[in-house]
Amino acid sequence: MTSTDTPENPASPNPAAPDGAQDSARDGAPVMLALHQTALGGPDVLRLTELPRPRPGLGEILVAVHAAGLNPTDFKHRALSIFLPPPPLTLGWDVSGTVVETGFGVTLFQPGDEVFGMLPYPYGAGSHAEYVTGPTRAFAAKPAGIDHVEAAALPLAALTAWQALVDTADLRAGQRVLIHAAAGGVGHLAVQIAKERGAHVTGTASAPKHGFLRELGADVCVDHNAEDFTDTEERYDVVLDALGGETATRSVSVLRPGGVLVSLLAGADDTQAAAEKAQVRAVSLLVEHDQAGMRAIAELVDRGKLRAHVSGTFPLAEGARAHAQGETGRTTGKLVITVR
Repeated sequence: MTSTDTPENPASPNPAAPDGAQDSARDGAPVMLALHQTALGGPDVLRLTELPRPRPGLGEILVAVHAAGLNPTDFKHRALSIFLPPPPLTLGWDVSGTVVETGFGVTLFQPGDEVFGMLPYPYGAGSHAEYVTGPTRAFAAKPAGIDHVEAAALPLAALTAWQALVDTADLRAGQRVLIHAAAGGVGHLAVQIAKERGAHVTGTASAPKHGFLRELGADVCVDHNAEDFTDTEERYDVVLDALGGETATRSVSVLRPGGVLVSLLAGADDTQAAAEKAQVRAVSLLVEHDQAGMRAIAELVDRGKLRAHVSGTFPLAEGARAHAQGETGRTTGKLVITVR
């Protein structure tokens, strides 16, 4: 089937499809709309495109997407395709929606179930579309107390924070943690996870965002525009670094011996050498799909201990505008693409 770009002609709702799905068919084969690209570049390469609707494979579910989170990795892959093969491709890893169909061997979900999750990173991209398939264990039941928009804002960022602080650093009550870019997508969720675990939290962010961080539970806020985070006698058990480069290397100096630096981007060449000299551990983390982690995140949401701050939503047809806003680097919390 040849894809047809339809940036100004979104499909009409089909009342017979699940949850108001905007579904249609050509030559008897079901199709869907997706935010698709055939070249690398700026947000203008994204087109609302008609594509074949996927079918779930072994151990997979087909999800009617209600909302899909947007993350910095989407911007980077749109422009550079860092881990993925070159276009054509449809991006998006975060998803919240309703199960439409199950593949052979699926026992955990059935059609009609509301789920949220992160498609396997990086090769499972494709949630910026009306439908997406993924392995059953990339999903968990959506918390009943939040809507699909807030649920879609959680998976990749919350899993990253959970896997960094809990699985990797084993953050415990009474420990002290420094979170860089604490008002961002990963950062604002990491602040809440760290506080729930009983840690003392210091977060770096611009001064106007300090009130937001304190509402989330941050104990100390550092203005990265006016203060040097290393100019302190404080020593941390854990540093979560979402900035990479020299920030990672400089973070080594504020760790106590035996502490852990978890970077979400590559550090400078001398980060590992500095860590070894300071007798601390420095690691780089690549988030993985993880049902146990998703269930833990859902449990925190259910207990009122974790919430995603959604600073903006964009319909699927305006995905390019969402990318453009996200790339400014000024977003507090998350942006979300709405599909249904």
